[in-house]
Amino acid sequence: MRLFFALWPDALTRARIANAGEVLRLDSGARPVQPQNYHLTLAFIGEVTKSQVAVLQQIGRAQRAPGCTIDIDAYEYWEESQVVVAVAREPPPALTLLWLQLRENLLPHRAALNLSRRQPPLRAHVTLARKVVQAPVLQAMSPFCWNARSFSLVLSDTSGAHSVYTVVETWPLLDEWPKP
Repeated sequence: MRLFFALWPDALTRARIANAGEVLRLDSGARPVQPQNYHLTLAFIGEVTKSQVAVLQQIGRAQRAPGCTIDIDAYEYWEESQVVVAVAREPPPALTLLWLQLRENLLPHRAALNLSRRQPPLRAHVTLARKVVQAPVLQAMSPFCWNARSFSLVLSDTSGAHSVYTVVETWPLLDEWPKP
């Protein structure tokens, strides 16, 4: 099973993301991401065994980061991945803290989980469309806010015609910065 840690949007945020995606003018081969699959990836884990899920759940429970408001404020086309994304050009410090904590907590398990040594930097984004072969003309985005109050461990099933993401477990973020 393939897993990743992510921010999972509430209904209001999902609607805001969908509105941002609806205004895109993409070629006919592009595949819009289904609203039930919107998320902001914090750490991609990849293939794990059933017994390793408990380790990931323990890591999730151990996180102590505050909730935050993420300003999603621009569209980008990522040619290598052939995707159009909505990005937060300036991720809030609380999001960066959560991302760093997850990376740090995953490090001791890197070999067992077969994690890549090269972990990409945080690029706070939501994928809006896949299989975008030609770079579209992207207009300015009407920015929106994502009030992140929890994060999740998510199962990714890519065996069918369309990806299906299922939340395994969700943990709350703190109401304030953790005390040192």
